[in-house]
Amino acid sequence: MTNSGTIRAGMGGWTFEPWDTSFYPDKLSKAKQLQFASRQVPTIEVNGTYYSSFKEPTFLKWATESPDGFVFSLKGNRFVTNRRVLGEAGESMMRFLGSGIVALGEKLGPILWQFAPTKKFDADDFEAFLKLLPEKQDGVPLRHAVEVRHDSFIVPEFVTLARKYNVAIVYADHATYPAISDVTGDFVYVRLQTGSDDNADCYTSAGLDEWAARAKIWAAGGVPADLPRASPDTEAPVKPRDVFVYFITEGKVRAPFGAMALMKRLNGG
Repeated sequence: MTNSGTIRAGMGGWTFEPWDTSFYPDKLSKAKQLQFASRQVPTIEVNGTYYSSFKEPTFLKWATESPDGFVFSLKGNRFVTNRRVLGEAGESMMRFLGSGIVALGEKLGPILWQFAPTKKFDADDFEAFLKLLPEKQDGVPLRHAVEVRHDSFIVPEFVTLARKYNVAIVYADHATYPAISDVTGDFVYVRLQTGSDDNADCYTSAGLDEWAARAKIWAAGGVPADLPRASPDTEAPVKPRDVFVYFITEGKVRAPFGAMALMKRLNGG
């Protein structure tokens, strides 16, 4: 048994107009952008699935165009999470999970369920949602992560619920969203959202060094001591965990370079 999980760093999506000149080779057609991007980083978070519905042929196409070992994290559709009563999300959730995502096969990474900044923590309401999350879809194992964006979630009860259902709480490095580094699932999901286009690698060199060190701690089963937790008096089992790190939002023009620079550090470069 290895003593560390796999760390993968990537960015959000592969279609972004500024990348046509900053990231992609000159004159590369848009039809070949995924093929190129998926060979520069080991994972990509797909934002489009949050807003739109895709069908099995699209997921199969993505799987075919990306290399072996590549992983797509998918944002769960907004109709699942943007509702007053989360326990009523079952039909929308099944529609999304049954849309053909399993065509990605081994390239299917975590499903990211993102909640609005106005959504407050209510233990019964949130547990009703967690109960809906299936462990498999058509025989394919599923991994779930939740990104909450209201400070009312910074309570031990939220951590307890996430652990009960083996769901990862997203660690958001963000200017205003709550920062919760408690480990609650079998993997760790990190969204780095305070980069800058003024930095060639999105984050500063020192910042990338810090995130590489933290990713290694998570992968080995620990929790970085310098990050805030919602339940500091409880601990998750110490075991190797895969870690997914995405450069998102701020500094998006340089996000691919941030992911590549982080992977270089992690690979000893």
